[in-house]
Amino acid sequence: MRLWVCIALLSVVLGASADRPAAVEALIRAGHFARDAAGGAWDMIRAYQDMREANYIGADKYFHARGNYEAAQRGPGGAWAAKVISDGREYWQGVTGRGAEDTRADQKANEWGRSGGNPNRYRPKGLPRKY
Repeated sequence: MRLWVCIALLSVVLGASADRPAAVEALIRAGHFARDAAGGAWDMIRAYQDMREANYIGADKYFHARGNYEAAQRGPGGAWAAKVISDGREYWQGVTGRGAEDTRADQKANEWGRSGGNPNRYRPKGLPRKY
């Protein structure tokens, strides 16, 4: 009986340390991507909610950069979610007739944050520290 317990434990240890099949690795990577994308979407929502709550003139670009920065810090899935959400928002802004110049400025802030740039570059003076 003890021999079988030892053999079972040894096979579990050896099996856990063995290389996983490529399909399993791909599935794990896909799961991480999806998790990061969901977290990145949440980061973008939180930045939008903070922007609405702050209601501070001139802070729009800061919140764009911050949301993209925080989402991209999660990894490729977060960066992907930030890009999709940002591009969708800017596309919709163009459809509703807002200015192309503002869209370009927003996209510049989005890309700055996604590339790892410090969002405080766009932080307006006087914006409460809470944000």
